[in-house]
Amino acid sequence: MASNAYVFMTRWWMGLPVVLTAGAISGYALMRLRERRPTQRPRPFDPDRIAYFEAAGWRAYYDRDWLRLVRLLAQACREQFRMPFPRNWLGAYYVTRAAAAWAPKRNKPQEAHQFYERFYALAKRYSGMAFDPARVAALELRYNDVHRRLSGMADTGEFIDTMTALHGALFGLSPEAALESAEQRVLAAHVVDRITGKRSEDVEADWRLLEEHLRACYRSVQRALTAGSTQSTMSTGTTGTT
Repeated sequence: MASNAYVFMTRWWMGLPVVLTAGAISGYALMRLRERRPTQRPRPFDPDRIAYFEAAGWRAYYDRDWLRLVRLLAQACREQFRMPFPRNWLGAYYVTRAAAAWAPKRNKPQEAHQFYERFYALAKRYSGMAFDPARVAALELRYNDVHRRLSGMADTGEFIDTMTALHGALFGLSPEAALESAEQRVLAAHVVDRITGKRSEDVEADWRLLEEHLRACYRSVQRALTAGSTQSTMSTGTTGTT
């Protein structure tokens, strides 16, 4: 992608893991003392908070506010994936290392996949979700590739297909149920590309618009999960009465 973002990414991403290592390792000796049993049942998530974390994280990333970015990642891991301290900082570290491996033009997909998979294994352990960490990690890489290749292009079919597959694998949704969230997530990506590509006529309004798309995205996921849970309950009840 011919974006200035990828120029500065190569300059700072490789140094940022050193900063994160201190946060991830500082409490590691306490891990067994602070550990709790992994969650067995998936907990409800807050779609508006997820949208906030993602939008704020994008902005911190492109503003080069690295400390804020790291704090947002750790907070999101704690709130939305229920990772205890210091596992939430370890989760933030894994995400950052994955991005560091992917960011340069001569990237390292295998290394990025390994760190994404470690993150999703940790997220699965504490969130109670039932996804396959290896598959979701592979789809994250596919998303990174498609977003980079299709940035600024009108044809979004491949992008939407990729996001549909990613949301389906992560949240356990059918392609039909995941489609709306995928479409909104792609719209959010277009907005951030407009901002970072210096094509925005009102940057602040576009950041707000981006978060609106993300809220719509994750609210759609929540509705689909609720509908699926209700349908499953009704099916179980019907089966039990026959």
